[in-house]
Amino acid sequence: MKKISRSEGIRGLYKGSSVLILLITPMKAIRFTANDFFRFHLKDKTTNKLSTARQGLAGALTGVVQLVVTVPMELLKIQLQDAGRVAAMEAKQTGKPVTPNISALKVFSDLIRSRGFFGLYKGTFATMCRDVPFCGVYFPVFAKLDSFGPRKLDGSGDAKFYWSFICALSTASCTAVMVTPSDIMKTRIQSISKGAAGDKTYGSVKDAFKDILQHEGIKGFYKGGACRILVLAPTYAIIQGIYFLGVAEKIFGLKRDIKVVK
Repeated sequence: MKKISRSEGIRGLYKGSSVLILLITPMKAIRFTANDFFRFHLKDKTTNKLSTARQGLAGALTGVVQLVVTVPMELLKIQLQDAGRVAAMEAKQTGKPVTPNISALKVFSDLIRSRGFFGLYKGTFATMCRDVPFCGVYFPVFAKLDSFGPRKLDGSGDAKFYWSFICALSTASCTAVMVTPSDIMKTRIQSISKGAAGDKTYGSVKDAFKDILQHEGIKGFYKGGACRILVLAPTYAIIQGIYFLGVAEKIFGLKRDIKVVK
């Protein structure tokens, strides 16, 4: 944070926020809606219950479906966030001040021009290796923990807000650490900037895995794990809590529904 603040100012800490605002909304909408959809259709029609294995399958399928939005979002976000680092390295090498002047639209147009539409989906397999396990573990574990808590008095069967918040916070923390190796490999594969001399580029998960293991060891796969917890845990706690409150239903005047298939 100190390094970014000194070289790019406070605004540098928010690089890529425009992409997140634009794409994280439909991504989260897809994630939670898809999980509800799969949980509903995978439940036992006789008992109206969902086994742990099918909960995991519903989560895994959710991770696959959301890739259509997640991959380009992550790619654009990483390019925007990496612009300042690349510019700082160029300045150090050339001795000339380099001020990064880059926007989401410029990154998007450059990628389309140089790599075509499918260039936006570089790192799809690596992203799938992160999101499928994350969703496959997060949703069933959250649902299990959530089922132990005190219920609301409105007859919905949902847990009280504070309990859902705590469950999402703790579940996302553990799951974030679990998928950190996949996230690191995905990030390095999608870091396609060529401006900084010495930067390594990877063409596949296999290449990234071998290189990180060889030069950084096992610890290299968990760099930034604490940062991921600081980001994902409160994010999921807030989103999950608000989702269970039924804010959208209230805004649109829709009938309140049960959020968790028991």
